[in-house]
Formats: sequence, structure tokens, C-alpha cells
Amino acid sequence: MKLLGLSVSMLILAATCGAATAGDVAAGENSFKKCLACHAIGEGAKNKVGPELNGLDGRKSGTVAGYSYSDANKNSGITWNEAQFKEYIKDPKAKVPGTKMAFAGIKNEKETDDLWSYISQFGPDGKKK
Repeated sequence: MKLLGLSVSMLILAATCGAATAGDVAAGENSFKKCLACHAIGEGAKNKVGPELNGLDGRKSGTVAGYSYSDANKNSGITWNEAQFKEYIKDPKAKVPGTKMAFAGIKNEKETDDLWSYISQFGPDGKKK
């Protein structure tokens, strides 16, 4: 019985720790304001100076229809996920030399967590998952 109680306690602790590391979607939405000049997201999003970001999680770099990517992005071999995004957004030109993205980057880890939480909630159709 003690073993069962310990196991349940460990599961609760693990679930709580996982939730604590997840980003804050509202804070990510606020952080996304830095991106709005170049990128759109959500229903009806269109390409701007940068591609629309719907369905970014799992998308191959350089594949949004109608957007003219640099060869660097088209040939980067990146499939976007949380780790790739966080590395890229810290310093886009270091991650993909030759990218057209003229952005200094976001170095703050909490902000990148929040931004990913916001962006990754949108499916390819622009609807929240």
C-alpha cells in the first residue's frame, strides 16, 4: 500500500513539474507582437515580409505556399519543433546562415517558452488545436 501511495505521489509530482515548465500562452501572445510586423498567425493569416506561422510545429522549413524563401531556409533541413524553434529564435542568422530574417533574436528562455506555447497552439488551418 505504501508503494502505491509513493507511486501516485511521484506521478502527481511529475505532472506538476511538467506543467510548471510549459510556457504561458498569454505572455507568448504578448511576445508575438514583436513578430507581427513580419508574420501573421491564426485564421485568415497571410504571408507578409515573413511567412504565416500557422502549423509551424512539424512543418518543414521553406514550405509555405506563396512565400519566397531564401535558399538557406529552403535547404536548411529543419523540421520545426520546440527545440528547433527555440534555437532559431535566439539567433536566426546563426542557426540558418543566409536567412532573410532580419531579427536580432530573443535570448530570454522564459520568453521563448511562452512564444512557442502561443505559436504551437495553431494548426495549419489557423485554428487553435
